[in-house]
Amino acid sequence: MSGAGSPDFYYREAQRLGYLARSAFKLLQMQNKYKLIKPGASVLDLGCAPGAWLQVACQSLGPLKNGGTVVGIDLKKVKVPSVHCDSRVQTVCADVMKFPKDQARALSPKGKGFSVILSDMCPLVSGVTTKDAALSIELGMRALDLAIGTPDLPPPDDAICEEKQSDGCSAGEDENGILQPGGNLVIKLLESEDVHEFSQVCKARFKKSALLRPKATRSSSREIYLILQGLR
Repeated sequence: MSGAGSPDFYYREAQRLGYLARSAFKLLQMQNKYKLIKPGASVLDLGCAPGAWLQVACQSLGPLKNGGTVVGIDLKKVKVPSVHCDSRVQTVCADVMKFPKDQARALSPKGKGFSVILSDMCPLVSGVTTKDAALSIELGMRALDLAIGTPDLPPPDDAICEEKQSDGCSAGEDENGILQPGGNLVIKLLESEDVHEFSQVCKARFKKSALLRPKATRSSSREIYLILQGLR
């Protein structure tokens, strides 16, 4: 009963509790273990369809009076779930791979960035293990770039700086990430030899890092989550 598509325990629990998908329990388990989302946090959910993580993220903000915000982005148009969500949740239909950082930052409270970024993005699985793993890493790299930027790149030359400044932008603006200092980042990956190398690249920028396969993950799935806490 644990194969893909089978109505297992988590599927039934999701229906019983009003979650749009069993994947809600993956984030719930991460939240219970790591306390990633604090009351009043600002959360960006990359690849938010069908909306189950939006539900869990909003619940984790606490009562409406605590404030906070949850923004979901997905290629598909996602309606804000009516259960477990409130006015603090909004969705944007866009391609994360092409979505400009300045527009993503503008979605955060006062344009100051997000305190938590969640990436549940996954490629369309082809069945070719190496290809799927490579595409997964590519999505993970995009989530990382949105979160922390590309600080290791050399600064732009004077000509580019002048061009950016003439457009009213500060030099290097696009290289800055939108995750606030001390913020948390979660990235879904498909298990492969490259996951360890990717996690090593990430962990230097965060105080804590861990790889987790939530109990709610199907036995047939190769999904694993890289959990990064406390952006330096």
